[in-house]
Amino acid sequence: MPRRILQGTVVSDKGDKTVIVSVERRVMHPIYKKYIRRTKRYAAHDPENRYKVGDVVRIIECRPLSRTKHFEVLAEGAEAGAAEPTTEA
Repeated sequence: MPRRILQGTVVSDKGDKTVIVSVERRVMHPIYKKYIRRTKRYAAHDPENRYKVGDVVRIIECRPLSRTKHFEVLAEGAEAGAAEPTTEA
């Protein structure tokens, strides 16, 4: 079964190696047929305490790391140490 990948905003970085990520989704109201926003907060593992409040991050489902923490922050692009493509003319 594929692991879920969600995108959200860091709303708390007070815990050691943990950030709280608020994920927003849009759902249609069953009667009024209008889209409404639903938010949920997930505890995510951040081993290097790299992310701060306001950062937009992607989190991926993983094995349970504590009672409430079962997501980890994905390291992406330049943050993961990947070399950026250079263009030389």
